[in-house]
Parts: sequence; C-alpha cells; structure tokens
Amino acid sequence: MTSEYVHEEPDDLSDLPLVVDDDTTPDGPDGDGSDLDPSADPETGAMDLEDRQSLRRVASLSTELEDVSEVEYRQLRLERVVLVGVWTQGSTTEDAENSLAELKLLAETAGSEVLEALLQRRQRPDPATYVGRGKVDDLREAVQASGADTVICDGELTPSQLRNLEDRVKVKVVDRTALILDIFAQHAKSHEGKAQVELAQLRYLTQRLRGWGGNLSRQAGGRVGVQGGGIGGRGPGETKLETDRRRINTKIAKLRRELKRMRTTRDTKKADRRRHEIPAVSIAGYTNAGKSSLLNRLTGAGVLVEDALFATLDPTTRRTQTSDGRIYTLSDTVGFVRHLPHQLVEAFRSTLEEVADSDLVLHVVDGSHPDPEGQVAAVREVLAEIGAGEIPEIVVINKSDAADPMVLARLQAREPHALVCSARTGDGMADVVAAVEAELPRPQVEVRVLLPYRRGDLLNQIHTSGEVLELAHTGEGTAVVARVGATLAGALAAYATAAT
Repeated sequence: MTSEYVHEEPDDLSDLPLVVDDDTTPDGPDGDGSDLDPSADPETGAMDLEDRQSLRRVASLSTELEDVSEVEYRQLRLERVVLVGVWTQGSTTEDAENSLAELKLLAETAGSEVLEALLQRRQRPDPATYVGRGKVDDLREAVQASGADTVICDGELTPSQLRNLEDRVKVKVVDRTALILDIFAQHAKSHEGKAQVELAQLRYLTQRLRGWGGNLSRQAGGRVGVQGGGIGGRGPGETKLETDRRRINTKIAKLRRELKRMRTTRDTKKADRRRHEIPAVSIAGYTNAGKSSLLNRLTGAGVLVEDALFATLDPTTRRTQTSDGRIYTLSDTVGFVRHLPHQLVEAFRSTLEEVADSDLVLHVVDGSHPDPEGQVAAVREVLAEIGAGEIPEIVVINKSDAADPMVLARLQAREPHALVCSARTGDGMADVVAAVEAELPRPQVEVRVLLPYRRGDLLNQIHTSGEVLELAHTGEGTAVVARVGATLAGALAAYATAAT
C-alpha cells in the first residue's frame, strides 16, 4: 500500500489526538438520531443513547517513529491512514479496542503510518456509510486535520458503503478484507501462493466493480449518451463494466486451473506419506504467534522468523523423528486472524487442507498478546470451517518469556491440558516434544517375525514407521516383536513366527 503523497511529519507525535471525543452529533438519515432508541438499556444488550452517538478517539494507536531516517523513509513510502471501527451490540469496549489495535498492526504491516483511530458505538454498522451519516462529517474533518490520504475501516464494507464514504470523505477508503489481501499479495513468495492470493483478490474485486460514469462508456470508445467511436463503434456494444467483469472471470478460471494442477502435485506427496504410514502433525495458530519459530526449534527447518503479521504464507513441511525412532512430519501453515476473509479461506483451501488431513494439530497461542482467548476462538473457528475441528489438538502457549504470569495461569485454567513454552529460549520445548510423541497415532497391528539378516530393509521400516517392543539377534536372523501399520504387516507376514 504505497502512496505518492509526501507530507511533513509533526515535531512531536505525542501531540496526536488520543482522547475521547464527546461529540454527540445525532445519526440517522436526517441527522436526527432516528436510528437510535433513547430508552435502550446497555445492561440488556442495547446501548446508551449518549454512547451510541459519540465518535471516540482511541488512545495509543498512532505509529511511533524512532529516528530521523525512519521519518524520511515513511514520508517517501508510506500511506498516512486513519482507522475507523464500529463497536456493535454484543461486544465489549475491550473487544472493540483490541480489534482496532490489530487493525493498526495490519495497516503498518501493509506499509502505512497510522495517524489516528476513531471508534463509534452503534447497534450495527450503518448500511449506507458504515459509521452513520451524521458521523461522516466528523470523519472527514479528522482526515483533513491529520493530512491522511486513506481511511481503513475495521470491517468488510459493501460496494455502496465504499462508494458513499469515498464520495463524502474525499480520500481512498479500504476495508479490513482489502487490507489483509494487500498484505498477502506483498508476502506471497511461491508460485502457488501468488496464484492463491490473486484468485482471492479477483473474487473480492468482482463484487465491487463500479458501474457509473466513464465505466459505462462503449468498449469502442464512445462516451455515455454520445453516438461516437467511428465506424463499428456505434450501437449498443459492450459496456466497460461488462468487459471488466468478463476479463476478471476469465482470469479466475485460469487461476483455478493452475491451482488444480498444483494441488495434484501436493496430493501426490500426501499419498506418498500415507502409503508409508507416516503420521502428519500440523502447526496452526494466529498470525505472529510463533509457529515458524516452533518449527525451527523442533526440526531446524530454517524458516523465516520475523516479528510481523503474516511474515510467512507458504507452508513448510519437514520430517523429524521421535525419541524411539518413529518418523513423522511437521508442517507450518498460514497464520489465521480475526475475520479472515472468506475469499482467502477459499483460495488457500488446498493449503489449509494440510491441517484437515493431519493426524495432530499443534495449536500455537501467543501468551504475550493482550487477548489470547480471542485468538484461540478465531483459530478454532477457521479450523472448523476447513473440516479440522475434530482432529486431536495440543494447545501450546508460546512466548512465555514475554508473557504475564497471570495471563499464563488464566490460559492454563481455561485450557487445562495446554503446555507453556518459549520457542525463542527453548524453555518448555521438552514437554512439547513429549506431548507430540504421546499423541501421535500408534501402529495397531502387533507382529512377531524372524527376519533374515538379508532383509535389513524390513527391519529399518519397522524402526522408522513402527514401534519395536522386543528385539533379539539369533543365529537364524533378527527376532522382532513390534507394532506396525497394516501395509507393513502384510509385507512381514511371510516371516511371522508363533508366540512363545
């Protein structure tokens, strides 16, 4: 999200407005508060009139610049944005401010400087302008006073809401979904990841094509209402809107074909693991919870680790083994976030199915986050959506070195079987490894075999994919009692011996 605007920085960013705005300009189509109920009781789920009419400024959500070089860099590169959120019925003040704080981190990850954050309390977002018609003027004044060139709304806006807000505020308006899609587009590295992000962006765009003004001109060049374009350019023709929609649909179809071919390759690899009966463990969790750090600590994978949202999008799978020699795979997956756009879930479905096809999920939680319980709920919502809600789960509370002990105690009370660790320092990792080994599916078929010494390959398979119970070397061969999978048990049947 780069911008061509260059603005002067204030000498002291601490002077940015961070106080509650007590403005009580009424909402409603006529600015008379007609969409509010003065008798509403906040204790029964409704909202107090004064609270609902106020547009609050949220403290501590302006981007802090550390030095002169950073100021100069941001003047050249970064958009200057104002955040807007709506605190709806059923949510608390803390929920609303945590969501807006996360929106700030998302905006900065996309390459923006947050100047101000506004929060309004309403029963529901206004269907025309999101914040209510009586508050759009206040928002425009805040944008003009701060010198912002973009407004980011903490929700998914309809095409009419986007159009109405841009027409009234006179700057670019984007919603939470577009912001997350922009971050994914910046961070995708693999061909599959880029294709998935592009597909999600096109699915989002196709519902938001504008159909007025110059976009209704004839494809051959005539203007609306003007019989022009020369020979071959007159007549009904195809509108610009129709052309845009046709091209987008053609591109979507092409991307789906490409992703289908890539999925075939992924399915082949998964089939190979199933054939060799190798258990699969997926690391899932909120973005920036420390999933890649955990994978590196457990396997030495060398995956990029960065204190940023969605630093890694492409899944990474590594083989590792238990203390008794059993082989299994660990996969790092794309991070989740509150209100993860449906377009992304659909586009990344083939990647997210790595989680749905796994035997065990390591659910990583950021113990240092202000709202870890909200993160847990958001991740489980997505897991249920992709069909992974019933897979055995180990909750791993990460970043114990930076977390408040009271928060850790609260989380362990909520999740009694959760493990606490720090992937950065290694503290508690032994408990995580032991829990994974204990929860891995164990082979079901017990076999007693006498393997000739020339069949060392079968003995190696028993060690890597089975569980050795007894082993002895005799003059005739290696006597083994073990638990193995059904496929390997069939290969060992020729060397079976009777129990003694």
